[in-house]
Amino acid sequence: MLGTVRPSLLHHGDFRKLWAAATVSILGSQFTLFAVPFIALTMLHATVFEVSLLAAVEMLPFLLFTLPAGAWLDRVRRRPVLVAADIGRGVALMSIPVLYVGGNLQIWHLFVVAFITGTFTALFDVADQSFLPGLLERDDLVEGNARLQLSYSVAQIGGPTLAGNVIEVVAAPFAIVVDALSFFISGGLISAIKKREPKPERALDAAGRPTSLRSEIASGLRYVVGDRYLRPIAGCTATSNLFGAALFGVFPVLIWRELALSPAFYGTVMGLASFGFLAGAVASNSLPRTLGIGPTIIVSAALSSPAFLLMTLTPASLGWAAVTLFAGWFVVGFSQVIYNVAQISLRQSITPPAMQSRMNATMRFIVWGTLPIGSLMGGVLATALPVRLALVIAALGSFTSMLWVLFSPLRTLHDMPEERTVGAQGSVGASVLEHRDADPALAGDGDRPLVPGVGVPDDAHAGVGG
Repeated sequence: MLGTVRPSLLHHGDFRKLWAAATVSILGSQFTLFAVPFIALTMLHATVFEVSLLAAVEMLPFLLFTLPAGAWLDRVRRRPVLVAADIGRGVALMSIPVLYVGGNLQIWHLFVVAFITGTFTALFDVADQSFLPGLLERDDLVEGNARLQLSYSVAQIGGPTLAGNVIEVVAAPFAIVVDALSFFISGGLISAIKKREPKPERALDAAGRPTSLRSEIASGLRYVVGDRYLRPIAGCTATSNLFGAALFGVFPVLIWRELALSPAFYGTVMGLASFGFLAGAVASNSLPRTLGIGPTIIVSAALSSPAFLLMTLTPASLGWAAVTLFAGWFVVGFSQVIYNVAQISLRQSITPPAMQSRMNATMRFIVWGTLPIGSLMGGVLATALPVRLALVIAALGSFTSMLWVLFSPLRTLHDMPEERTVGAQGSVGASVLEHRDADPALAGDGDRPLVPGVGVPDDAHAGVGG
């Protein structure tokens, strides 16, 4: 008997608004991704360590705020938080061109803006990933995430080319205006979503009393670290992000200072190479059905590291620089999108609604918490060693990330497991159904806990304003 064909999300009005908001915002962020390191290196004469520190400051809020943000976001409606975070990022970014016009722009201003936008991004991302499962049916999550990654892919294609050429023509601080406006547009589109979230009910402890913020944070940690699928995903991404941040925190120094590539050349090459993101988005909806959700995560996690290594070997010759940058970034984009769709859909599918924000916040804390550490590590390496050698060391280190998922129960996970149930303190309920295809030898909890500076698996990071 043929199953019922589900209508496409193209007919889902609220999802179309969320999708448009993501597309506009991601496209705008390409301008800031290019402009901020360019401003720091060529206009403010920042040192190698200052450039890596700039990336670290932006990601510091994920260490400081994501755990309490996740517990708090499970108590409130998420849509107003998404709108406020977009507006806040837009206002912060507008300060850069304003200061530049007044002749007052200094490196410390970039650090302040990086921290503010990073704080709003930490709130937005936790709320965003928790908002989608409430907007869509469970069976639509893979398609929804695939379409959102498609937007990321299209923005990656047009954004770098457009941003690089705009910076070539106008002063880089003015390019940031595009990103600021994109956040204002995104906030407006999200505010127009018609579906209203129910007010979340306050979790109760065993005695029937409202739980404290501290206990809810602890329950989120227990849930992620105690889950045999979430733990290896977290470990894989965290390790990849650690070395990816070390690499891409310093990579602008190689591009803008050592190789002295023009913004137009670099932007055009990276824009063309970003067709890899589009190819990944196209494959991300069907590949999990062919290989299985777990093997898809493993294969896509294994592809990024060789591509990172290739990019660190970019030569001074423009022809060969174009070849290595194109090939490396194409593979990074292809694998990253597939990885993101598969692992985020798995996380959203198995996690109960009451635990979504805490799960996402805990994952963010673990996987993005390594980014500031990695950026500082890259800065130290590039200060003590030649820049290219520091980049090669970071790329080689990223090869270890795949081991987390390779030696985990994900290896035999073909279909989505059942949604879990959780008690008041976040313990997994007895009604959880383990997947019938799971290896009995791996039936216990998995060993372990996982996007991008410019391309680390899991929820991609796009620089200041990303």
